Amino acid sequence: MLIPSIDLMGGRIVQLVQGETLKLAFDDFDYWIERFSKYPLVQLIDLDAAKRQGSNEPLIQQFTSKLNCQVGGGLRTAEDGQRMLDLGAKRVIYGSTLFGGDTEADRKRHPVLNLAFAESLRKALGEDQLVFSVDTKNGRVAVKGWQDSVDLTPEEAVTWLENDCGAFLYTHVDTEGTLSGFPIDVAAILRACTAKQLIVAGGIRSQVEVDELDQMGVDAVAGMAVYSGLMPA
Repeated sequence: MLIPSIDLMGGRIVQLVQGETLKLAFDDFDYWIERFSKYPLVQLIDLDAAKRQGSNEPLIQQFTSKLNCQVGGGLRTAEDGQRMLDLGAKRVIYGSTLFGGDTEADRKRHPVLNLAFAESLRKALGEDQLVFSVDTKNGRVAVKGWQDSVDLTPEEAVTWLENDCGAFLYTHVDTEGTLSGFPIDVAAILRACTAKQLIVAGGIRSQVEVDELDQMGVDAVAGMAVYSGLMPA
């Protein structure tokens, strides 16, 4: 399944290269809402909130009122997720807050993962409404808007977190926005680590890739290829 991506920054739809360099920007929201209305699911990420540089919440509701969206970016508490669900999101995406082992009790259970927080999200919001984001940069899990990393592999993260979410979102930051192709071998390894829905992103450039991933039981998020016209929306 192809899942189109809408990344919001500064009140616009944007596409960044590796989460840093602005490549494309749009403000014709109704046009993209119409283009994406045929898809069963759209991914909506607030990049400003993810980087703790603001919020695009008014825009989020504009999209969630018309599209089936999984929404992420800067969600730090169960209340944050519930607010997005109340705005019309079908599912919510948590990332950086799952990593860090904030308290001594957390670190006793796992040196990096905040397992107690993951469990609390499941109890508060329900497993089916939770997507856990595991992004990597140079082979390690990237956090805080991909500006930092923790000493953990994606395989380890997925294995530990599987019981508390309905799906995983994996972004290969090294190829994100580059149109250089997604590393299919990485998808195969992660597919073997979890029975939950697995969604991958990062460099996807063609329908051929989407079809290959689909045959593996993996769904694909595409942004740059869609907005640049390489893949029909």
